[in-house]
Order: sequence, then structure tokens, then C-alpha cells
Amino acid sequence: MTPTSHIALGRLLLGLALGAALPVQADDTTLTGDWGGLRRELDAQGIRFTGDYSGETAYNAHGGQHRSARYSQNLKLGVQFDLGKLYGLNNGDRIQLTINDRRGNSASEDLVGNRLPIQENYGGLYTRLTELSYERTLFTPALNIKLGYMAMGNDLGGLDSGILCNFMNAGFCGHPLNMSGGSGWTNYPNARLGARVKYDFSPAWQLRVAAFNVDPQSNGNSSRAWRLDPKHTTGTVVPIELIYKHAGSLPGEYKLGYYYDSSDVKRIGSTKEVSGRGGHYLLIDQAVWASDSSAGRVLHAFGQYSAASEAASPFSKWYGAGVVLYKPFEGRPRDTLALGYGRAVPNPRSREVQELSAFKAGTDYPDLNNAEQLIELSYGYQATPWLTLRPDVQYIIEPGAFSGDNIDNALVLGLQVKAVF
Repeated sequence: MTPTSHIALGRLLLGLALGAALPVQADDTTLTGDWGGLRRELDAQGIRFTGDYSGETAYNAHGGQHRSARYSQNLKLGVQFDLGKLYGLNNGDRIQLTINDRRGNSASEDLVGNRLPIQENYGGLYTRLTELSYERTLFTPALNIKLGYMAMGNDLGGLDSGILCNFMNAGFCGHPLNMSGGSGWTNYPNARLGARVKYDFSPAWQLRVAAFNVDPQSNGNSSRAWRLDPKHTTGTVVPIELIYKHAGSLPGEYKLGYYYDSSDVKRIGSTKEVSGRGGHYLLIDQAVWASDSSAGRVLHAFGQYSAASEAASPFSKWYGAGVVLYKPFEGRPRDTLALGYGRAVPNPRSREVQELSAFKAGTDYPDLNNAEQLIELSYGYQATPWLTLRPDVQYIIEPGAFSGDNIDNALVLGLQVKAVF
């Protein structure tokens, strides 16, 4: 390591240790500010420190199983090394290191009994490595590669615009959950060894292809929190996406994707195995109205459709649609108002297994709808450039559609707090 590198590393560690203690400037976009100029200097040299916190409190006000509240939180810290600034490389070379910590309790598990997580940041309650990756362009600026240890959902399966994380329920925020429910697709913060390639045909059209190791035994396993090597590889999951984006006064983003997991898994309701499993999806984010008198006030509509393998996925289909209004009030340029509807369809094979089990036990099987449905309304209040408060209301219809339990529809009141360090 060169003397310059030692100096840069020392300054980074100093920034991490003292950042919270240094005064915050009024115009700073992060909670810890500019670290007395140190943060800006490190960034100019090629070392960028990032961090954010999200806390989600949900209270079950009606229906479900219990009246009470639950809180969960997610803390993420990362460092990105720009190898162009640090060592003069000229292909956009970057190394990303991210760690993650989650704590709390689940409103879905403890209070309602539904399948779609009411708090999108719940799950995997321990500290772990979530990314150690290397990224660069190859041969041409249009071709970009990324490889290492990372979560698939960071680069594929979701809308790049981030429109879906104007909601608190994981049914919206992120990518359709039946992808991971019916294959080796990994949700953040679960990470796997893999590689991603994207190629720009034009400013509007892009193709993304990836391959990731499938290792179910490492999911949610705290003993694997810092292990990059697989515990038990069952196959490889390969997603491919075609993306179209257009700019202008009414911009839009369209994604058509397919994925295949080569793992052999048991068929639902059978002792036999299915060789491989796949799925497909369509994601849309389209601006449908823009104010002529107030710049930035734009109404976006989104749509989601995803289908997974019916042989092995308990969650066969997902439909989602909604609208998000940016700058709902003239004096609130960074606020958002969001309304969404989602429908998660259990696999009929899973329902048959539940009905057969009830029949053998001599009990009645409840007359349930064929899907769990979600209606969510949220308001994103940008309290400061680094702090967002999101009051949230969720109405969950047929919470027991996946478990086979007769549970009353639930009304959940929530608050999401997001802070950028």
C-alpha cells in the first residue's frame, strides 16, 4: 500500500469515528454533515462513505390477530472506492463494500398473520456483509460488468426509478416477492456470489443479464453473516431483463424479465422433484401528468405483473398497480403522496395440500378468497434534506390466504422514518 493510500485510509477511519460529533451545516444533505470538510476531501480523492437508517413502526388497529404495535429497523453502512481517482484507472472501476444490521419484530408475523411483510425492512435480524463487489466498463462504455458478493435485487427485478419504495409494505418496495418465493432469487440483505452484465443499445434501450449462486441454507443464517463461500450450492439462477426508458416531460421506464433457477426442488404436494424452475415479470413506471404551472409536480402510474413456477412456488402470481404524486403541495417540493393496490395469489397446489391436511385431521377448512390483497396509502414528508417521515395506512384483505387460517381483514397504521448519514 502506498503512503497516499495509508493517508486516505486513515482519513476514512477518522471520518467514521468523528463524523457524528462534528457540527452539521444547515444546507447539508446528510445527518453527520461534511465532517468539517473531510468528507468532501475524501470523495474528491475517490473514497465515498454512505450510510442510512430506516425505522418502521406498525400498529394493528383492527382485525388480524392481536391489537398491538411492532417496530423494526435497518442500518446500512457502505464505502465505495473509485479506482479511477485513487489509481488512475479509466474504465469506471469501483469497489463497493456494504454491511447491514437489522433488529426488531414483525407486525405481519406477530399481529396480523399475513404473507406480505407490513414492514419492508424486517428479516435477517443480525449484522452481516451485504456487498463486496467490483464494477467497471469493458471494451466500450456501453458494456458494464459487476461481479462479487451481492444481492440480485440491487441490480435486477425492480424499477430503477425507486418509485415503489414510496410504500412501506415489502409487497411494493423492492421487487415482486414471488421471485424469491419460487426460486433462488435473493432479496436484500441476502447476498450471493454472482456476476451482472448490462449493455446499452442506445440511450433508451438496455439489456441486463446475470448469474448467481443458489444457496438456500445460507438464507437467514447468522453463522454465515461474514462468509462469502457457499454452504450448499443447489444450482444457478440466471435472470435476463430488457429495459426501455424514455425521457421528456412525461418520462417512463419499462422492464420485461425472465429468470431460471437450475436447482432441483420438490414439487408442492409430491415427493418427486422438479428439475429447474423459472418465472417472468413486467414492471412499468410511467408519468401520466405534469403540471404546467408548478415545476416538479408530476403524477406517475406504476404496474407490476409477476408469475413464478407453479410446480414449486407457494406464491404463484403477483399483481400490483398504483399512483405516486410528486410535489403534492407547492411549498413541499420533495414530498410524495402514494396509493397502491396489490394482489398476491397462492399456488393452488398449496391450497390443495392445506385442504387435504385439514380433511385428514377431521377439521373444517375455512372458505377463503384465492388471494391476499393489499391497499396502501402513504405520505412522504421530507422534514430535512436527510430525514423523511412517512405516515402509512395499510388495509390487508384475506390475511390468511397463504396460511389457510380464517383471519379478519386488518387495518394497520404505520410510520416509517428514514435518515441519511
